[in-house]
Amino acid sequence: MRRIPVLQQMFIGAGCVVLLSVICYLFRPYMDYRVVALILLLVVSLLAVLFDILPVLVSAVLSALILNVFFIEPVLHYKINSAESALLFFIYMLVALVNAVLTNRLRKQEARVRDKEEKEKTIQLYNTLLSSLSHELKTPIATIIGAVDTLQEAGDRITAEQKSELFTAIDIAGSRLNKQVENLLNMSRLETGTLALKKDWCDVNELIFRVMGSVPDCDDHRVLFDPDEKVPLFKIDEGLMEIVLYGIVANAIRYTPPGSEVRIQVGFDDDQLHITISDNGKGIPEEEKQKVFDKFYRMPDSGTGGTGLGLSIARGIVEAHGGQIGLSDSAAGGAEFSLTLPAEVSYLKNLKNE
Repeated sequence: MRRIPVLQQMFIGAGCVVLLSVICYLFRPYMDYRVVALILLLVVSLLAVLFDILPVLVSAVLSALILNVFFIEPVLHYKINSAESALLFFIYMLVALVNAVLTNRLRKQEARVRDKEEKEKTIQLYNTLLSSLSHELKTPIATIIGAVDTLQEAGDRITAEQKSELFTAIDIAGSRLNKQVENLLNMSRLETGTLALKKDWCDVNELIFRVMGSVPDCDDHRVLFDPDEKVPLFKIDEGLMEIVLYGIVANAIRYTPPGSEVRIQVGFDDDQLHITISDNGKGIPEEEKQKVFDKFYRMPDSGTGGTGLGLSIARGIVEAHGGQIGLSDSAAGGAEFSLTLPAEVSYLKNLKNE
C-alpha cells in the first residue's frame, strides 16, 4: 500500500477536524461542549491509528484550539471563564497528545513485530527451498558426473548400447537441472513484476500434445486428451502456458498412484479459453486446497524432491494473462485444476487474411 506523504496527512487530518467541528457547531444549541470534546477526541484517536505522529499532534492541537474558541464559553474567544471548563480543556489537550504518542508507539511496535515475523517466514521459506534444491540439484548433478566419469575411464571398453544409455541419463539429468533453473527464474520474474508476456497465435491442441510428450515418469499413468478441432487459435504466451500445463500435469502424475488417469479437456466461449486437468487419484484435502498455490508449499505426504514452486508459478503466469486458476474435486474423486484465460480468438481462415 502506498504511503501518504506527511504534508498530505496534515491536510487530511486538519480537514477532518475542521469538517467535524463545523458540523458540531451547527448543532451547538443541542450539544454540550463536553460531547463535542469526546467527538473530537475520537477523531484524533482514529487519525492516530492511520497517520504519523506529527500530523496527529497537529490535529490534536488544532482540535483543542477549536474546542476552546468555538465551544467553551465565552464562544469566539480564547479566554475560559470557569475553572471546570479550563480543567476540561487542559485534560482534553493532555489526553489527545498522550493518545497520539501512545498510539504511534503501538503502531511502531506492531510494525516491528510484523517485520520480524515476515523475516522469520522468509528465512523459513528459503530454508525449505534450499533443502529441496539440495536434493533436486544434487541428484542430476551426481548422475551427470558419474556418467561422464564412466565415459572417460571406460573408453572403448563399453559397448555402443551402454554409451547410449549413459548419454540418455546425462540428457535427462540436464533437462531436470534446466527445469529447476527455469522455475527459479520465472518465480523471480513474477515477484519483481518483470515477467513480460510474448503473445502470439497458438494452437492449444498442439500445445497440449507437446506437453504430454515432455512430461517424464508418465509410463505408469494414462494421460488422456481428446482434441477438439473446432477450438480456434488463441493469442497467448505459448512458452509460458506450456510451463503452466507441464507443471500441473507433472504434479498430477507425481501425487497419484500408478495406474491413475489424468484427463485434459479444452473448451472456449466468449473469447475465453478453458482448460481443465483432472485425475482420479486420492484428491486434495479441503484444508490444503488454499495452500497448494503458495510459494514453496508441498503436501505433507509428498516425499522427497520437488521445490513447491510449480503451482505457484502456474498461478502467477495465468494471472499475468488476466486469467484465473482454481482447484476443486473432480467427478472421478481426484483433483481438478481449471484454467480460464481471456484471449483474442482467430480461426485459420481469418488468420490468413491478416
